[in-house]
Amino acid sequence: MPGNKQTEQYPLSTDNPEQQILDCWALNAQPWTQAVRERQIPSRVQLTDQAIVNAVLHYKPSAVLDLGCGEGWLSRTLSRNGCNVIGVDAIPALIQQARASGEAQYRLCSYQQIIEGQLELQVDCIVCNFSLFGEYSSQRLLNALPALLKPNGILIIQTLHPLTACGNSPYRDGWREGSWQGFGEQFSQPAPWYFRTLASWLTLLQHSGFSLHNLQEPTLAASPLPASLILSAVRD
Repeated sequence: MPGNKQTEQYPLSTDNPEQQILDCWALNAQPWTQAVRERQIPSRVQLTDQAIVNAVLHYKPSAVLDLGCGEGWLSRTLSRNGCNVIGVDAIPALIQQARASGEAQYRLCSYQQIIEGQLELQVDCIVCNFSLFGEYSSQRLLNALPALLKPNGILIIQTLHPLTACGNSPYRDGWREGSWQGFGEQFSQPAPWYFRTLASWLTLLQHSGFSLHNLQEPTLAASPLPASLILSAVRD
């Protein structure tokens, strides 16, 4: 997950990495929106954006919940392809940007509120596109998602591929430092993120009431390692 420039004016939670993730995204909402809309992120432009769109449309869902929708690009794209989309995010500035662009419905809602049952709906598909960076928040969120899916509903997660994201660190679950390297000086204060092995992701899905339906590893032509991991799982 991106960050490295530091500022002292914005207070961050230093003892709670889950809260620090939210703090950092709130701080970087504007430069992130600009980077996405100006297509400044090569891996997204070349591969991962289209990969998640294809993964969702493969199942032909009529109603989609875009969890951690950010500034709304995926919600807009799926709406243009005939889906009824609700985008949800915990960052007010990102939801404001999403609503300004329209083409889908957007709600300001945190993962904690979803865990507490405050999001009352049922959809054919839930998509989490690079939006599961916490440890316990992600575990508890996934446990709550079966209730939001219709029978035979599909959950689709795109995340950092463990082989690529592991780097030189030990291949085991744990918190990692973030970096905005390559994103420009307008970004500040990187958010930590929780690394999971492939086995850990699969176990997490199983324990949350899902059965793996498909696993994809989108890879750039010039790269020896996958750019991302896409897990598609059906509600048990």
